Amino acid sequence: MTTSHLNGHIAGEGEGREGDEELRVGQQHREMAVDCPGELWSRTLPVRRSAQLERIRQHQEDLRRRREEEGRQLDLNASLRLKKLSQNAHIGIDNPTFLQDTYTSQQQLLGSQQTLLELEEVLLSLKQICGCLSDQQSQNDVELVLALLNKSDFQSAFKIHNAVANRMHRPSPPYPQTPRALQLALEGATVRNEMESVIISRIVRGGAAERSGLLAEGDEILEINGIEIKGKDVNQVFDILADMHGLLTFVLIPSTQSKPPPVKENVVHVKAHFDYDPSDDPYVPCRELGLSFQKGDILHIISQSDPNWWQAYRDGDEDNQPLAGLVPGRSFQQQREAMKQTIEEDKEPEKSGKLWCAKKNKRKRKKLLYNTYKNDDIDDEILTYEEMALYHQPATRKRPIALIGPASCGQAELRKRLLNNQPERFAGAVPHTTRSRRDVELGGQDYHFVSRQMFETELAAGKLIESGEFEKNLYGTSTDSVRQVINTGKICVLCLHTQTLKVLRSSDLKPYIIFIAPPSQERLRALLAKDNKNPKPEELRDIIERAREMEQTWGHMFDAIIVNTDQDKAYTELLKLINKLDTEPQWVPCSWLR
Repeated sequence: MTTSHLNGHIAGEGEGREGDEELRVGQQHREMAVDCPGELWSRTLPVRRSAQLERIRQHQEDLRRRREEEGRQLDLNASLRLKKLSQNAHIGIDNPTFLQDTYTSQQQLLGSQQTLLELEEVLLSLKQICGCLSDQQSQNDVELVLALLNKSDFQSAFKIHNAVANRMHRPSPPYPQTPRALQLALEGATVRNEMESVIISRIVRGGAAERSGLLAEGDEILEINGIEIKGKDVNQVFDILADMHGLLTFVLIPSTQSKPPPVKENVVHVKAHFDYDPSDDPYVPCRELGLSFQKGDILHIISQSDPNWWQAYRDGDEDNQPLAGLVPGRSFQQQREAMKQTIEEDKEPEKSGKLWCAKKNKRKRKKLLYNTYKNDDIDDEILTYEEMALYHQPATRKRPIALIGPASCGQAELRKRLLNNQPERFAGAVPHTTRSRRDVELGGQDYHFVSRQMFETELAAGKLIESGEFEKNLYGTSTDSVRQVINTGKICVLCLHTQTLKVLRSSDLKPYIIFIAPPSQERLRALLAKDNKNPKPEELRDIIERAREMEQTWGHMFDAIIVNTDQDKAYTELLKLINKLDTEPQWVPCSWLR
């Protein structure tokens, strides 16, 4: 499409020389707005004598006639649209694609065969102009320009200019608002319907749409490979795309909404505290882009621009899955989980009353040791994500190992085996007690013997990880005792109740928590039989149920889980996990490193 069709003035037939001069003026100043006066060109010219100006115009007229003789000027009557323009002289058209008639083959020929100015032609014209000039100053000016044009650097730049101009002067598609035409493989964008329009709803990180930088949220799709999209729903668009292969050409209307400047988002690493399956989620915007994960998985959140649906990768899948997936945002997940809990509570209004008729356990415990009487209540917080960071423990400050699990699952045996087999590497924390020291006991080695008042002061200050009372004496394990083991360079091994985890994790000890889970009921019976125990079937079921409840309630605090199907295998796996702390960085809560 030539520039004269856009903003130039085209003279009609029979208007004479004056009309031709106006045509040339418009062609020489192609980027002038259509409402600018024609005489503006004359005011921008340097002052010259009228005779010199007339000779220049005469030379330009000769060049124009020469082009007509060589057949380089297209017949205006060959195109209906150009004929219409020629009949309406002095009317500028900003964009002829707004007209209703369709492209003709001749107009396409006009756009493709547009002739760019050749450098040799410019040099020839300047030499001829220089010969026509009488004053020395003007001749010197033209010779200076000729010297500039003959330089190799200028000629190289001129060739680049012609190549770029040839690319930019291609005709625009016949649609309003000068929509863009794109070519890219369809990947990483979602669409939605707004009335009859199909709008780009989301640009997904890692896809071709984001890499191209040509698509934006809010753009309206008019065509794909020549097929009209307006008026179709997203399902029809999906069916159309399913039959297309290779590169796709999109015709778009850019979004008119003002976009904030792009902000580089930092990647946030989180640990998931719930299971998620997009195939079971009716609220996910695009089920195909949903990212499934399980409790304990590490997710790399790369975009939170949509607060309800984050874009993320699952740890370890970045190379195999270049396109990011959608996961529920923190606030959105909390809101719908709160709604679920409210609905479930409304369905069971008598639940609390039924506890009165529950069966009471009449068996008495022989010993109540290390039972916490703080933090017994389970938080009602709705768990979603926890921000994490990589941490590599120093060689001189080992992380304590906390073994958690229901009774009879073997965690006490595993701890004892570690302490006995490698006493130079592992040690236990010395507990505190208020009872009197016996003759065979050593203070600071068997127990830290303290007064009741001091014990209660330590407890109130939150320095005791766990505590309990037995036969009117208090027992407990303090964070200072664990820290003393760490300061010696050894690994402190603890067997704790789940209720102690909150206090332990809120300290500066950075514990590594391993849950020892029971095997199947039959396998558990066989393990206990080795210790000359013969539990009843209901006791086995209680152990397994207790383990399930512990994992459901406190599992978000576990770093690893070992299913104790065999003591030797469990011990080997436990050592492998502990050794890995020395060789590989581990994910820990960000709050530990602040």
